[in-house]
Order: sequence, then C-alpha cells, then structure tokens
Amino acid sequence: MSNLLAGLNPAQKEAVVYTGSALLLLAGAGSGKTRVLTHRAAYFVDQKIATPSQILLLTFTNKAAGEMKERLGKLLSSSSKASTDNIFAGTFHSFCCRILRKDGHNIGINPNFVIYDSNDQESLVKNILYDLDLSPTEFKPSSVLYFIEDCKNKYISPDQAKLSSSGFWGRNVANIYQKYQQKLSNYQALDFNDLLYRTIDLFLNHPQILSKYQDVYRFILVDEYQDTNQIQYLLTKLLGQDHQQVTAVGDASQAIYGWRGADYHNLISFTSDFKDTKVINLEENYRSTDIILDAANAVISRNTSHPVLKLFTQKKSNDQIKVFSADSELSEAQYVSDKIQFIHHNLHIPYRNIAVLYRMNAQSRVLEEAFLKQTIPYVLIGGLRFYDRAEVKDVVAMLRYATNRDDHLSELRVEKALGKRRKSLLNHHLESINTGELTSIQLLESLVVSSGYLAKYDPKEEDDQKKLENIKELKSVATNFPKPNDFLENIALVQQEYSAQEKNKKKENRDGVRLMTLHGSKGLEFEVVFLVGFEEGILPHSRSMIEDSDIEEERRLCYVGITRAKDYLYISYATRRLFFGKSSLNEPSRFLSEIPQSLLDSDELSSGLSDSHSDNQNSNELVYDPDIY
Repeated sequence: MSNLLAGLNPAQKEAVVYTGSALLLLAGAGSGKTRVLTHRAAYFVDQKIATPSQILLLTFTNKAAGEMKERLGKLLSSSSKASTDNIFAGTFHSFCCRILRKDGHNIGINPNFVIYDSNDQESLVKNILYDLDLSPTEFKPSSVLYFIEDCKNKYISPDQAKLSSSGFWGRNVANIYQKYQQKLSNYQALDFNDLLYRTIDLFLNHPQILSKYQDVYRFILVDEYQDTNQIQYLLTKLLGQDHQQVTAVGDASQAIYGWRGADYHNLISFTSDFKDTKVINLEENYRSTDIILDAANAVISRNTSHPVLKLFTQKKSNDQIKVFSADSELSEAQYVSDKIQFIHHNLHIPYRNIAVLYRMNAQSRVLEEAFLKQTIPYVLIGGLRFYDRAEVKDVVAMLRYATNRDDHLSELRVEKALGKRRKSLLNHHLESINTGELTSIQLLESLVVSSGYLAKYDPKEEDDQKKLENIKELKSVATNFPKPNDFLENIALVQQEYSAQEKNKKKENRDGVRLMTLHGSKGLEFEVVFLVGFEEGILPHSRSMIEDSDIEEERRLCYVGITRAKDYLYISYATRRLFFGKSSLNEPSRFLSEIPQSLLDSDELSSGLSDSHSDNQNSNELVYDPDIY
C-alpha cells in the first residue's frame, strides 16, 4: 500500500483511500486527476475492498482507457497483476456495446448487430428521404442526424419526439426519426448513440438486468464527468444508485463542449444524486508556473454559474506573460514565427514542445503560410492543413475551372461537389460573365453564390460553421491577390510547400510546432504556448456574445488555453484584421483585461527570454498531460 500512496499530496491521498460513500473529485487543470483515479482503483484491489471484476472505469477515449489500464498494471503487486485484465476500463460506448451483445436480446437486439458509422447513417437517411419524397436540400441529412442524435442523448424516443414536434420541418424530421429507428431494427443495426440509448432501454424495461450489473460493477469511477451528456449521466446514475460507490472526477472550469451536448451541471448535481457524497478539491497544479496560474485563476474567477477552484503551485518563475499588439494578422503571424525561431535556437526548446492555439480552424491559414516561409516545421493536430480541407479544395477547383475551362480534373471535382444540376447552373453563369474582367474576390463570390455551393452547409451546425469560415477565409487570400491567376498561383506555391513537408513527414511529426484549436488542446501541455487572435469577436467568438452562459463557456475555453502552458505564455491580438475577406478594427479580448497587469509584459519582435526552462526540453515525445482527453 505504501507504494500506492508514495508521492501523493495530502488531498490526493485522502481521495485515494476514502471508502465511505460516493466521492466527487473537483480536480483542477494539471492536478493529477488521472493519477488519483488509477491509484484509487488500485487501492481498492490491493486492500481487498473490491475484486478487479467489480471495478468499472469509464472514460471518453480509448487512448485514455488504455493508459489507465497500463498504469493499473504497473501499480498493482505482481500477485494481483494477472487479475487486472478483469478491470473494465473503457469508453461509455464500449461498455454499453458489451452489455447489449450479452443481454440486448431481451429487447429484441441480435447479439451480432452491426454498428453503423456516420456514412452508413447518412445513406440510411437519404434512402428514407427518397421514400418519403422529401428534398435532401430542405431536410439536409446532417441536420436530420443532428436532430436524431440530440433526441437520443436526451433519451427522447421517436414517439415522444413526434408528440413534442411542431411546424413543417419539426413534424417531418420526427417522422424521419421514427422511420430511421424502424429500419435500424429491420437491419439488425445500431448507430453509436443507440449503444447508450438502447442500454438505458434495457435497464429501465428489465430491472432485474440492471440489478445484475449493479451487483457486478459495485465500484464505478468516471473521468471527465463535466463532459457527460444527459444519457451518460443517466447511465452512471442507474448503475451506481444501489451501492452508492461512484467516484466522479471533473472540473466545471474545463467544461468546453456544451455545443455537442455535454452538461457540466451533471457535476454540480452529483451531490444530490448520491447521498452523503464526499467532496475533495484537487487544487495543487504540477504543470504551470505561478504567474501563468495566477492569470488563469483571475480569468476563470469571473464565472459564477459553477464551482471555481483556486489552483496553486510550487513552481515559481519570474517570466511574465508576454503580450503583443499586432497591426494586422500578417504582423501577428510574423511575430509568432520570429518568436518561435528565437525560442528554438536560443533556448533550445524543441519545436514539438511549442504550441499555437486559436479559436477557429480558419485562423491556421495565415500561420501556416508564415511558418512555410520561415521553414518552421509544424503539425496540425486534429485537422487538415488549410488548403487540404475539402470545402477549400472544392472552391479552388471552381476558380481553376472558371479561369481554364479545359482543366478536366478541376471540372470533375466541381461536378462531384455540386452535382450535375448545380454544375449546369454554374456553366450557364460562366457563359454570362467575362472572368478576365473580375478581381479574385469578385470571381470567388460570383462562383460560390451562383453555384449554390453554400446550400450544402447549415450555419447552425458547428461543423458546417467551421467549413463556412474556411470558405470565407479564402476571401482574405483573394483580397491580397486581386488577379485570379496570381491568386491561384499563390495557392499552388503554398501547396507545393505542403508537399515538401510531407516528404519530411517522419521528422516533422517529431519536431513540428503544434497548431491546433483551443478545443483540441484540452488534455495536452507544452513548455511554450501562443494564444493568438485574442480579440473580441474571436475569443470570445462573435456567436457567443449574447448569452451570459455562452460567454462563460468562452471564458472556460480561454482558461483551458492558458493552463496548457508550463513555462512560457504568449498572448497576441491584431488591432486590424483581414478576416473572411473583410478588414475590421478589433478590440483586445475582454479576457485580457481580466488578467492583472502585474502578470503581463508588452512584447516586441526583438525581445528575448530568460534561459531557465523545464528539464524535459529534449523529450522526443509529444508531451501529454496525464489527464489525456
């Protein structure tokens, strides 16, 4: 047992050994929550409080589950190691899949059911639209699937959806939902959301089966509880209500996935769901310097709708947060690339330990081009390079086809992107204009509008909104290259640079600067972090500036970005930005004013850094926070 508690701080030790009732761990960024969770599970086995098969560890990714299982194997004594295979550590979906394979026959599910992926789901919806003689333009398959997913995540059946629906679209989409479920049943298939939805069906309709699993999994540990949606929350509550031995770990201040159904109120409700819940705060941070943490605390403390932890650290530093005011997005990208070169060559920090974080995918374009010019290797995490994104390639193909009607390859892509009917509309439009008399931005807007291409995307959907932002960002490039041929030539040259980096892909993956969205950075840590586009309308996003709840989520996103930094943090904003083809004057983000001035230092291109930095500067591995997400 001494080995299990070695190196833990007092709060972590208390969390590991507590056995009285349900336990809620409010664990701040970098506080070692995954370490506590795995040590707690190992402690239960080591002290014979639980057998391995009685422990259920639920996470959100297979990678996190694999890491937990590996840690458990190392923690437990050699005599217990053989039995760690009986500990279930996995995602909500994999756990429910196991249950339905075994007991789903009680609600008519074949044990050999197939699981439909997103392409299968879309094909099925298209078939239903055809059967019902409904237009896929008016009832866009992705929008229909979003509705169905939302219903299932809230445990709303097709019948309930039909009763509560109103309006032409609402009534029809509820009917599609019903037909969709009928066809899934006929085909002995489930989609990913069904794995949880049908498991809840099974438990509620067959209490004896629920009781069986309550008895099997007496000790339930759930990671990232603030990111659970309603049906995941319901599953946890049903499984744990008998023995009340549930451990939930989370941090409301890092709840940034509200747009996809996550509800941090589940974390707040935990103490009422389980009687006599013990609450322990993990507030000692092992990642960031005191200055970075003070800034993070100052920002997140403005939120009032959820518990806010006050993080502290033993890691002292004199390096203030550098703030750079750029006169344009190009100047900002130049600053970031110059500063990265300085840090890499003078402080000998590997490129891979440096991250540039931004609010929107479209912001990567100008950074990518600056890095390519300075031959800074980079890796886009969780996304494609700007000119490799499908919607960008589609629009570029339209431009190429418009300027050269003999370009058959571009014509084929245009036809695939638009369909034959819209392609004929585009051809008719091209015959009515003189492309040689139009500027790049005029031609771009003309093609996108006349082709009806934008109808493919629903601006109310998060993923579609990102695609629309990427298309709009092409207008910024077009503004810088007024002649269409120059515009296309520039794109070709950038793509050539992409190819050159692809040939060096193995080295790049080891050494490249990490470029990613703030959402994508959760669970990661870096020696140096750049937060770019720190402006009103970007962070917080313009779509999030009406409701207080949306502003609070944007503030949590800012907090997540700040707490990714271990040693150095750079914040930059542009007073004037050419974005989506329009030049605008911007105010610095309100979040910047929430950071005490004593923690900030105005920076310039030529300013330097101190020589002190963390000991793992020569690591050849991408540094993941233990709390992998």
